[in-house]
Amino acid sequence: MSKPKAKQPDFLEPTRGPMLSARFVAALVLMILGIAWIAYYYVAVRVDPLGNDKPGGPGFMADLGGWNYVIGFVLLFAGLAVAAHPSTPLGRGRGVVVGMLGCFVIGLVWICTFYVFSNNIDAVPVFDDLGQKNLLVGVGFMAIGFVYATRWE
Repeated sequence: MSKPKAKQPDFLEPTRGPMLSARFVAALVLMILGIAWIAYYYVAVRVDPLGNDKPGGPGFMADLGGWNYVIGFVLLFAGLAVAAHPSTPLGRGRGVVVGMLGCFVIGLVWICTFYVFSNNIDAVPVFDDLGQKNLLVGVGFMAIGFVYATRWE
């Protein structure tokens, strides 16, 4: 008599969970919104130090100035932290390791890039506006990596 074949994990198996949950969609929306907020502010709203003296619209974003980066990175970090929940693909199984190591490496690369280009920081977009706050962004990515580390089994 032959051995029964090992059951392959089903896509919707409760231990594995669904690929798209409401929490995962919310995490993706937060991450995309944070990146889009930073990119839109940098490209369209901020005052270009080399030329145009008038900020672009909308006016409320121009009034916020450097706080736009805080808003964007908080949205990005909140999305990454929400994605660490076990009901999302990044919050269970191998996804935890991917999220943890990914955040650690991004944080390390962010800080190393800042140090390498610190003498001519104008050559790197976003880094030039943040200045020394780039260290906080790198440490923030590493902190989110520790959020994933607490979910590792």
